Amino acid sequence: HCTWAFAKEGYETIIINNNPETVSTDFDIADKLYFEPLTPEDVENVVNIEKPDGAVVQFGGQTAIKLTEALTKMGVKILGTSAENVDAAEDRELFDEILEECEIPRPTGGTVFTAEEAKEVANRLGYPVLVRPSYVLGGQGMQIAINDNDIDEFIGIINRIAQDHPILVDKYLQGKEIEVDAVCDGTDILIPGIMEHIERAGIHSGDSISVYPAQSLTEGAKAKIAEYTRRLAKSLHVIGMINIQFIVCGEDDVYVIEVNPRSSRTVPYISKVTGIPIVPLATQVITGKKIKDLGYTPGLQPEADYVAVKMPVFSFEKIRGADISLGPEMKSTGECLGIAKTFDEALYKAFIGAGIKLPKHKNMIMTVRDEDHADAVEIGRRFEKIGYHIFATSGTARALNEAGVKATPVRKIEQESPNLMDLILGHKIDLVIDTPTQGNGDKTRDGFLIRRNAIETGVYCITAMDTANALARSLETATDDLTPVDIATVKNL
Repeated sequence: HCTWAFAKEGYETIIINNNPETVSTDFDIADKLYFEPLTPEDVENVVNIEKPDGAVVQFGGQTAIKLTEALTKMGVKILGTSAENVDAAEDRELFDEILEECEIPRPTGGTVFTAEEAKEVANRLGYPVLVRPSYVLGGQGMQIAINDNDIDEFIGIINRIAQDHPILVDKYLQGKEIEVDAVCDGTDILIPGIMEHIERAGIHSGDSISVYPAQSLTEGAKAKIAEYTRRLAKSLHVIGMINIQFIVCGEDDVYVIEVNPRSSRTVPYISKVTGIPIVPLATQVITGKKIKDLGYTPGLQPEADYVAVKMPVFSFEKIRGADISLGPEMKSTGECLGIAKTFDEALYKAFIGAGIKLPKHKNMIMTVRDEDHADAVEIGRRFEKIGYHIFATSGTARALNEAGVKATPVRKIEQESPNLMDLILGHKIDLVIDTPTQGNGDKTRDGFLIRRNAIETGVYCITAMDTANALARSLETATDDLTPVDIATVKNL
């Protein structure tokens, strides 16, 4: 879309793509197309041949953003947000200064290079903390640490990847995660909409079920999010796209957790539902046009008439030995969209689109960590009402039965038959709800083996209580009377 928009403005366009599988590599999309690894050396070879007037990095995700500094050294002008401002968004200390100037709160944290420094910061903040390298793709290397041992383990993993940049240690806040994509022309900002993640903070945004318009935000929180987005875009001198992730704790406490001076995976989804062509708009802004001149009123746009649910899609059954539990590192390989007039119908469509067609046998397994027992009781009650027979490991079964939810206790994997594994391998289970213990879990543990075997026998497996609640809600409101929505007409409403 960016390439087409540049072509309309009369530019010759050149794409360098390291992934020939994707649709953006069709031969007629750009004037020239290079299949090359996206490394400074390979890009420099293309630059030497083509001598471009400028390069656009903000539509190529984190891989392209990481090339900003190298391109600048090659003498290539970065079109849109400048290299200095890209760095300010990615560099922890520069970014903290900007947040302070803008009077925007963020979870407290620190910048470290060693495990000892990380433990010192973590103990000062209080566990749990989020440990992550800076300048990462898809949350790579991010982990939630709950003690000093986790820090030693995670820093060891992070240091296997050469680190030019420091490691960030942040206080882990568990609230609602909110995401915004916006376009800024240096003066005005256009925010097509605010998206809310169903899963609480701590699960990567690419792996979360995302809802537009946000279903549970107060008007005060929405106003704060719009204002913080405006301040950040102005302070970072954004020209083109910006993606910001927030956490909302309580009613109106809004914290910034991440700012990306680029487009994100939610851009096509929010474009489709709002009818605002975000990428062509951002491209025109990069060429020097203003939002007002392009026929848009700056600020947060009115909410669309439709509810849209973005559902992640995974390929765990194809990746042997992969742990399917979700966390800050992205694991999804795609997504689908459910769109309807109501949230319930959109959610149901999204689950169907992701290939989750329940109920089949109306048997399920629940095995959750102790701190999730209260949530498990509520979820168990909902599944029981829609006719599910619940099997559970001893601790979870006790919690359910004591609360009046009928659960059949079942032995753990390492105990004699009949046990959990026999149940899973019997092909009569629809669903497994298994919340892993925090920390970096060992692959010989019961939980890992349950999740892995469930996936390999075609059983849908959930590792977050919020996802389980969403599925329960979807099944409670399930109907065959679904209304098709013509995506092509959404923008005309």
